[in-house]
Formats: sequence, C-alpha cells, structure tokens
Amino acid sequence: MNLGYLDYYLIAVNLTGFLFFTLNHRLRAHTSGRRRDPVFLFTALLGGSLGLLAAILLFDRKADKDNMMQRVFVLCVFVMQTVAVLFVKGYHRDEIHFAVWQLFYDNQILCVYLAAVNVITFLAFGIDKFLAVRRRRRIRIVTLLGLSVLGGSAGGLVGMYAFHHKTKKDYFAFGIPLILLMQMTLIFYAINL
Repeated sequence: MNLGYLDYYLIAVNLTGFLFFTLNHRLRAHTSGRRRDPVFLFTALLGGSLGLLAAILLFDRKADKDNMMQRVFVLCVFVMQTVAVLFVKGYHRDEIHFAVWQLFYDNQILCVYLAAVNVITFLAFGIDKFLAVRRRRRIRIVTLLGLSVLGGSAGGLVGMYAFHHKTKKDYFAFGIPLILLMQMTLIFYAINL
C-alpha cells in the first residue's frame, strides 16, 4: 500500500488531535471551568476529526451540555472529511451527478424511513416544549440530537422554529443545521458512489 502526502498528513494531524485531546482531558480532570476549546475545533477542521472522535469515544463518554456542541461538530466534520477524502482518492463515479430524486425513487424504503424519523423528531421537539412549559421531566438533549443524527435533522430544524424551542442553545441552533449539512453531504456521496 503506497501512502501519499495526504495520508501522512492525515495520520499526523489525527495522532496530534488524539494526543492533544487526551492530555487536555487528563489535565481538565484536575481543574474547573467550561469545556470549550477552540483548538479542538481547528484541529478537526485541519483534518484531525478522526483522532478527536476516537479520543472522545475512549476517554470522555459522558455527554453533558458543556461538551455537546464539541461532539456534534467533531462528528459532522469527521463525516464530511471522510466523504472529501473518498472523493480525492477516487472512490466515486467518473462523472458527478446531482439526481437526488433518483436516489429516493430507487430506494423507497429510505424515503419512508426519512419521513418517519423526521416526523418523530418534529414531534419530539414539540413534546419537549410542552413539557418545558409545564415544568415536567424533559426529553434528554442526547435523544433530540440523536434523532437528528439518525436522519431527522430537517424535522428537528422545523420543530425548533415552529415551537420556538432550543433556538438559543448552540448545540441545537448551530448543531442541527450542521447535522443537516452532513446528511446532505452523505446523500451527495451516495448519488455519486
């Protein structure tokens, strides 16, 4: 297997991201403060999202409000970078297609699934708003974001603004559109595979 400059770069930046996150996580265990580190975001954007994602899965599995946006960002960037690397490596059709409707026509089960998960996500946002107004036990943030990641990002986005719910939380206001962009990237790659 021949490795090119891109491969060496990706290995180096992912190892750096992994080591940096691990070291920072160990040091943060002994200090207090918020967990927003712009260095992680830049590392992910530079191609180190796989290393960061691996470190998160190994060492920081507890999701909370302080690290949720970081997780959503790293996951979305990882998926979009994977698609970009696959394109650069030549794992696509010879000519680029944009026939989205053809993909859905050929895979009607996918259409039914996406319709169902978007309706469920929309309703989950509505139910969570109803519970918030009544000051009752709420739907977990991880559940709402998880439904969005599983294909319900359009329903989540519509639900956010239809119910005026979670629009000021960055992991929703920026996270759900980012998840939608990630899913559009995956659909584009599926068309051109």
